Amino acid sequence: MGTDLHELLRSLRVWDPAVTELPPLDPAGAPGDPLELFTRWFAEAVAAGEPEPHTVSLATADAEGLPDARIVMLHGADADGWAFATHADSRKGRHLAARPYAALVFYWPVLGRQVRLRGPVAVAPADQARADLHVRSTGALAAALTGRQSAELGSADELARASGAAWERAEREPDAPVPSWTLYRLRPDEVEFFQGEAHRRHVRLAYRRTAEEGWDRRLLWP
Repeated sequence: MGTDLHELLRSLRVWDPAVTELPPLDPAGAPGDPLELFTRWFAEAVAAGEPEPHTVSLATADAEGLPDARIVMLHGADADGWAFATHADSRKGRHLAARPYAALVFYWPVLGRQVRLRGPVAVAPADQARADLHVRSTGALAAALTGRQSAELGSADELARASGAAWERAEREPDAPVPSWTLYRLRPDEVEFFQGEAHRRHVRLAYRRTAEEGWDRRLLWP
């Protein structure tokens, strides 16, 4: 295979039938609460063999309004919002301190599906952040203990030394505290479910939160 970018792009297919199933989405049968539909879709993505379905794009903006995006992991979703975690002093942590509003995008290509959310972000209580971290793997704790996320790194050796020390502590002290580790919850004002369709008649079902704490549903042109 060559390395010409444009040739490579032209050679690719979106939703190849050999590896992708495009199930229907009937808006009339969708539940009134987007969390219920999200939970159903998430379970279907797992069952379909979607690799790492819990990874999600997180978009934030800095104090000047300049956007940024990265992939994080979903730590849960309930009536309080969709949860993710990071260090409060990381780039995204600083963004959320300055502008506590964000967007999330899940993409599950094996089913031709996206879920998009945006809304205000709140910091969960510190005890919930500690509990969330300490039910995760030793590697997750070691990464959190390594810290200094988004700071300039002097060398790969510096990282190796810090990471090695963090792994040793995580194995020796599985309840080690990480004060900067923060659990965030995005409580969406809007949730959109996108279902791909072979003839490009994609279904976009949008939920918008109402003043009465319910949800309005509407279809969007693809």
